[in-house]
Amino acid sequence: MPNSKNVHVVRRGDGWGTLREGGERASSVHDTQAEAIEAGRDMARNGHGELLIHGRDNLIRARDSYGNDPCPPKDEK
Repeated sequence: MPNSKNVHVVRRGDGWGTLREGGERASSVHDTQAEAIEAGRDMARNGHGELLIHGRDNLIRARDSYGNDPCPPKDEK
């Protein structure tokens, strides 16, 4: 079941987009992945969700939680 609080950073054509989980259209499209990550991070923080960053191969390469994480990490970034 999709959680609309979660935000995915995905490849969109020649750029990178931010996409709410379960959505079909990108909320925003950016020239670089770094710009999309910043926009997605703001969306995830505001929605108290999770940010999932996909690589060029569309596999999740990183994730950050900005809500009530049931399993918080023990290490620090």
